[in-house]
Amino acid sequence: MTATDAPSHAPAPAHLTHRAGWLAIAAMFAINGSIFGLWASRIPAFKATHDLNHAELGGLLLLLAGGAICAFPLAGRLADHFGAARVTKAFVFANLILVLALALTPNVWLFGAVLFLFGAAHGGMDVTMNAWGAEVERWAKRPQMSSYHAMWSLGAGIGAASGFAAISLNAPPLTHYAIVGIPLTALLFWLGNIEWTSPVNRDSKAPIFSIPKGQLVLVGLLALGASMGEGAMADWSAVYLVDIGGAPENWAAMGYAIFSVTMVIMRLLGDWITHHTSPHLAARVSGLVAATGAALTVLFPVPQVMLVGFVMMGVGYALIFPLAFSRAANDPHESPGKALAGTATFGYGGMLLGPPVIGFIANATSLRVSFGVLAVLALMIAVLSGALKRE
Repeated sequence: MTATDAPSHAPAPAHLTHRAGWLAIAAMFAINGSIFGLWASRIPAFKATHDLNHAELGGLLLLLAGGAICAFPLAGRLADHFGAARVTKAFVFANLILVLALALTPNVWLFGAVLFLFGAAHGGMDVTMNAWGAEVERWAKRPQMSSYHAMWSLGAGIGAASGFAAISLNAPPLTHYAIVGIPLTALLFWLGNIEWTSPVNRDSKAPIFSIPKGQLVLVGLLALGASMGEGAMADWSAVYLVDIGGAPENWAAMGYAIFSVTMVIMRLLGDWITHHTSPHLAARVSGLVAATGAALTVLFPVPQVMLVGFVMMGVGYALIFPLAFSRAANDPHESPGKALAGTATFGYGGMLLGPPVIGFIANATSLRVSFGVLAVLALMIAVLSGALKRE
């Protein structure tokens, strides 16, 4: 029996409305996304500052991924001991401080060290904000996970779009991050700083790592295919537009912004779409659309066509993560917590490992071949879509 220090359903203050509860979680997802968007929009600037080739940039992005993967189990334990809401709020400040620190690093070695810590803070908050979001969703007794992820994409789009303005004004990353990141984070934190007591679980026998089993392996692979594409878009779309499409740098920043806005729109429509079709049909169509978009960017490396491809990739990837999490939470053979933890390992692992893998493939072949790999992964989503059928 699991030892707990709080009830399994977190009590909410009597005065808290469902709207305020949703807004708090949406704000936390938006903070995480916007800080990541700030980072992603200036990757070409860091690449130039530290004179990195594709393989070196890929190696540094692997440090980002490594930090997050190391933080997943630790963040879960922290959430168990102190409550997901409390730990999520602490991670907000860690993310903001570390993204500012990235812009202050004088050499590539220190840049790599800070990038590892930034990845840990980003990945840790990914885990705890999803856990807190699931608590609020259960309390509200209505599906909300897709809309939370939409707010992450909205935040990422805002962060990336601010990069377009900053680059156009020749603002260095530190100035950009300070002027945009600090007030935006403060505003969103104010919206999300509600009274909420998360359940506490100090069961020391719980496994640190959770790997999905049975049908959940296929669900995890679905999440992996989409998240690798989403992670590649975050870290490589700007470089891809500049190096392959010949776009000016300010156009490059808009590439990820357009992709993120598309993700927001689709995720806001996600619950309606799956209600009127089915999860597996939505996933099958999504995979085909994403594969077509990735193929366009490979076959027609012209900035305007590539942006159309990015939009199609946003349409295709948007629903897969929420659908996979929903399927895992309703698995008939595993507890929701264990099933979600295993799926998150595949999903967030793919989002963070995807960018360095793309970098290594690009260095060995070319960036166009790397984006061709994304098309193949999107086809995998379509093939495995049947895993989303609930038994």
